[in-house]
Amino acid sequence: MTSLTEPEKTDLGEPTLARRLGVFDATMIVMGGIIGGGIFRNPSEVARRVHSSDLALWAWAIGGGIALIGAFVYAELAALRPRVGGQYAYLRDAYRPMVAFLYGWTLLLVVQTGGMAAAAIIFGEYFQRLTGWGIPTQVLAASTLAILAIINCIGVKAGANVQSALMITKLAAIVMLIVVGLMSPAASPQTMISAEPSAGFVGLATAMVPVLFAYGGWQTASFVSGEMRDSRRDLPRGLLIGVVGVIVLYLTVSWVCLRVLGLSALEQTQTPASDVMSGALGERGARLIALGIAVSTVGFLSQSMLTAPRVYYAMARDGVFFSAVGKLDARSRVPVVAIALQGVWAAVIALTGRFDQILNYVEAIDVLFFGLTGASLLIFRARERREGVTGDDRIRVPGHPVTTIVFVAACWAVSLTTIIHRPLSAGVGLLILLVGAVVFQFWKRSDLTVGRTVEPSGN
Repeated sequence: MTSLTEPEKTDLGEPTLARRLGVFDATMIVMGGIIGGGIFRNPSEVARRVHSSDLALWAWAIGGGIALIGAFVYAELAALRPRVGGQYAYLRDAYRPMVAFLYGWTLLLVVQTGGMAAAAIIFGEYFQRLTGWGIPTQVLAASTLAILAIINCIGVKAGANVQSALMITKLAAIVMLIVVGLMSPAASPQTMISAEPSAGFVGLATAMVPVLFAYGGWQTASFVSGEMRDSRRDLPRGLLIGVVGVIVLYLTVSWVCLRVLGLSALEQTQTPASDVMSGALGERGARLIALGIAVSTVGFLSQSMLTAPRVYYAMARDGVFFSAVGKLDARSRVPVVAIALQGVWAAVIALTGRFDQILNYVEAIDVLFFGLTGASLLIFRARERREGVTGDDRIRVPGHPVTTIVFVAACWAVSLTTIIHRPLSAGVGLLILLVGAVVFQFWKRSDLTVGRTVEPSGN
């Protein structure tokens, strides 16, 4: 079990990551990684794909079930491998260092930074609408990224406190939407019938793509496992509490949108949350939900700025990235260079305005690594059986290996669906991976060994 107190420095005189995060922090990070601006819009996308109220709710319920299985998988991995970098470390220990590097490579180059750029620009757009200021959207986006980077450079607790405050505000906006929806008159029965026939199983399958993407993001909480006071206990609890909380919120929001707008109107609108609020409270309601969406996007940015740099830090400690990225600030004990690198690159993408195109390149690859991480649990369990390891009291996935295999299959099914519908984008994603494989050989050292990353004392 992890000690609650660690030395400030390693035997080599280097500062260590500070263990200052608890269960509440972990829960807020998990929920903050999942809930972005999508929940305010995605109910419409799901309705358009299924043309059925029942199937729309089933899609969110099934997606929530898959996310919950994934949370159990990551909870067991966190208890089994309480390593700095989380998902990066799981991939490194289960497969080869190159697999983990390629994950971190795509995370920094496109996946995390591209998502941050997209969210920052969405925030800039809503900020302009709310204030009427003439500052260009891209400048607002880059400025927001810079401010959050500075906050997280101060220390992990400072970043976590800001993230928690934004998450609570975000939850308040969602609760406000739910309450207003419950108090509003229900749509007439006629509006619950779509103009098109139900899409059946095929429609449900295609609806799972936006649903699973909406539920994604909780895995990033594993990146800061090295800064949990007790990572074997706190991270698994935070994962499970956070994911269950999001499932309840997503199902309720989807049901409220159906109840107030009706299926036919929900299929036609691009802004279901705004429609619900403006229908009940007029322009004031529209501005309130716009503020909620703006806060939600900043919350996602804050969570990303807090978590992902720990992956680049772990890569550098493994000797496969710039050594400066693997250094901690002596006072704040956070990877300042890694945070700055991510913030600067995300700002560059935001300023160029090409984030949407870049994100399309790696959709299939991102989910592919998700499935690989789930499959790593199968590998670790098999190793334990070979080594005769028994009696571990860590949290375990219910129904393993069946449930774990279902999770992996669902992730790879989304990846395959993306490849089929966007072959060009998937091809570019593969090209990015191939370039990463070449770069890995450049950085690889002859003395590179799995698990070389310096862990905080007590693991």
